[in-house]
Amino acid sequence: MDVQKRDLSYFRLRLLELLKSSFPEKLHDQKFINQRSSWAAIAYDGAFSSGNSVEQCEEIAHYILFENLHFSKFATVFQVVCNEFDTIMADEELQSFSLKMLSVCEPLFKGYVLTDDFAYSLEFDILYTELTGTITIWIEENGLQ
Repeated sequence: MDVQKRDLSYFRLRLLELLKSSFPEKLHDQKFINQRSSWAAIAYDGAFSSGNSVEQCEEIAHYILFENLHFSKFATVFQVVCNEFDTIMADEELQSFSLKMLSVCEPLFKGYVLTDDFAYSLEFDILYTELTGTITIWIEENGLQ
């Protein structure tokens, strides 16, 4: 039982680390965090019991833990803000401003199929331009607040 608890906390910490950096909007979804961490720990234990190597067990568990968490809307908005607007605000404001802009930019993401490799597509460049324009207009209308 101690091994499972250790594994569960390991997977929980790994998930929280990713959420903090790329999906801060999910940081308060305890049901999601608990469920994913638990599923990953169970998958790891099952894979290990089936004779898989530790590397294979981790790969299986990470697949479950990070499913649909490879393309981050927040990280994309943050990238735009850092690249295009970093000269008009302090570094410590970039993340909180990006989080605010995530809700403003959310409708833009609905026009795209956001697969895990979307960031490497030509459509990403179009989205990047749309995000830059939307944020520029928002700042012109509202200021940096």
